[in-house]
Amino acid sequence: MQGYLSLVLHAHLPFVRHPEHEKFLEESWLFEAITETYVPLIQIMNGWLQDGMSTRLTLTLSPTLCAMLRDPLLQDRYTRHLDGLIDLAEKEIHRTHWDRAFRELAWMYHNRFTGIRDTYHACGRDLVAAFGKLQELDRLEIITTGATHGLLPLLAGHPPSVRAQILIARDHYRECFGRDPRGIWLPECAYFEGVEGFLQEANLRWFMVDTHGVLHARPRPRYGVFAPVFTPNGIAAFGRDLESSRQVWSKHEGYPGDPRYRDFYRDIGFDLDFDYVKPHLPSPEHRGFTGMKYFSITGAGAEKHVYDRRAALHVAAEHAGHFLAARVAQIQNVSGILDRPPLVLAPYDAELFGHWWYEGPEFLNYFVRKAHYDQQTFTLITPEDYLRHHPTNQIATPSPSSWGEEGYWRVWLNEKNEWIHPHLQIAQERMSHLVQRFPKPDALRERALKQAARELLLAQASDWPFMLRTGTSPDYARQRVKDHLLRFIALHDQLTSTRVDERWLASIESRDNLFPGINLDYWK
Repeated sequence: MQGYLSLVLHAHLPFVRHPEHEKFLEESWLFEAITETYVPLIQIMNGWLQDGMSTRLTLTLSPTLCAMLRDPLLQDRYTRHLDGLIDLAEKEIHRTHWDRAFRELAWMYHNRFTGIRDTYHACGRDLVAAFGKLQELDRLEIITTGATHGLLPLLAGHPPSVRAQILIARDHYRECFGRDPRGIWLPECAYFEGVEGFLQEANLRWFMVDTHGVLHARPRPRYGVFAPVFTPNGIAAFGRDLESSRQVWSKHEGYPGDPRYRDFYRDIGFDLDFDYVKPHLPSPEHRGFTGMKYFSITGAGAEKHVYDRRAALHVAAEHAGHFLAARVAQIQNVSGILDRPPLVLAPYDAELFGHWWYEGPEFLNYFVRKAHYDQQTFTLITPEDYLRHHPTNQIATPSPSSWGEEGYWRVWLNEKNEWIHPHLQIAQERMSHLVQRFPKPDALRERALKQAARELLLAQASDWPFMLRTGTSPDYARQRVKDHLLRFIALHDQLTSTRVDERWLASIESRDNLFPGINLDYWK
C-alpha cells in the first residue's frame, strides 16, 4: 500500500430534552438524525461485518448525543415518532394508489421506516451500545469531544472550564464504553495553544485541526497535512485534507448538490393538506418536516422532478467511484514526493450522510466497498492506527484555528451572539468559587452544586451561538442560553445567600439530567 485514508464522522447534537411537554419541536432533530443517519450507519457497518470486510472508520459520539440516545424518555418518544412515520407511509400508499411514481416512493419510505424500526429494536433501542459493539469488534474507533461541545478557545480565559469540558467528556466515555478514549474531536476543530495540557491530563493521544492549523504550525510541517505533528508534550495533531473535503462539502463541486439527489426542503409536511399531515408533524400547530419527500433537487427553479430512487443510487455509486479514483490519484502523487506513506484525513459531520444528503449512507457504503475490493493503493485506517504504525513524527505547535467561517472563532463570537460571553465569564468564575467555598457539602448542597455545573456546561455549548449566527432556530437558542444561565444564577444565590429550594431543584434535575456522576473537583 502506498498510503492511508482515514474517514472521520463527527456525530453531535445539542442536548434537547423537554419532559415538561408531551411533544416538542426541537426534539425532532434527534429523531430525524436517528432515522436518517445513525441507524443507517449501523446497518451498513453491520453489512461490512457480515461480508467479512476489514474496514476501519472513526466516529465521534458526543456526550450530549450519547446521553439523549440512552435516555428512556427520548427512546420512548422516538419509538412513538417512528411508529407515526410508518402510519404516515401507510396512509400515503393508499392516497397515491393511482399515481405510480409517488406510490413507489411511498412504498420505499414504508420499507425503509420498518427496516429502521427492526434495527432499532434489535439493538435494544441502545444505539450507543450498538456502536460500542462495532468498536469491540475492531471495525470502528469511537472518539469523544467536549462535554457539551463548548468552543474551547473562548473558554481559555477560565482554565477550569476547559478542563471540565474535557475531563467530564472522558468520564462519560468510560461510562458508555468501558474504556478511555484515545482521540478527541476538539469542538468545531477549534485549537488554541495550551489545550494539549488538558488533553494530556485526560490521557488523550490525538486530535484534529483544520488544514491551516497544521500548515501554519511552528515550525512548518515537513509533510504538510499528510502526516500528523506532535505538540511539545507529545500529543498528535492531524490536519484535515482540503481536496477530499471540497469534493463533498463544496457548494459548487460537492456531490450532495447533484440535481438527481433528493431535495431536503420539499416535504409533504408543507405540500399536503394541513389536517391530513397534522398528526405526524413535530409540532402539531405548525407545518414542518415529516421525513417523506417526493422530489429531487432538480435545479434552482420552483418546478421539481419526482425523485427517482434508482437513478439517485446510481449517481451515488458513480460519485463513490469518482471519490475513490481521486483518492487513489492523490495518494499516488503524494507518495512519490514523500519518504513515508501519506495519510489523507477526511473528516465530516456524520449528519451530512443521510440527514442533509439522503443518499449519503449509500455513497459511504459504495465507497468503502470499492476501496476494499477495487484498489490496492491505500488502506482505510483510523488516526490511532496511524500512530501505531508511525510512532515517530515531527514536533511542532499548531496554529490557532477552527473549521468555521474564516478559519477562527467568528461564527461563535460576533455581533449576533457576543452578549453571551460576558455572562458565561461571570458564571464560570462563580462556579469555581462555589466549589472552593463548599469543599465538603452536605447532600442537598452537593446536588445543587452538581446541577449548577450542568447548567453552566449546557450554557457553554457552541450550538447556541452558532444558531444565532446562522439564523436557524435563533429564538430557541437564545432562550436556552438564558434559561441555563438563569438557573445557574438562582442556584448560586440559593447556595450563597438563602437556602436551596429542594422542590425546584428536583424539577430542573429531572429536566437537565445529563452527567449524573459529574465531578465538581474539575472546577477547582
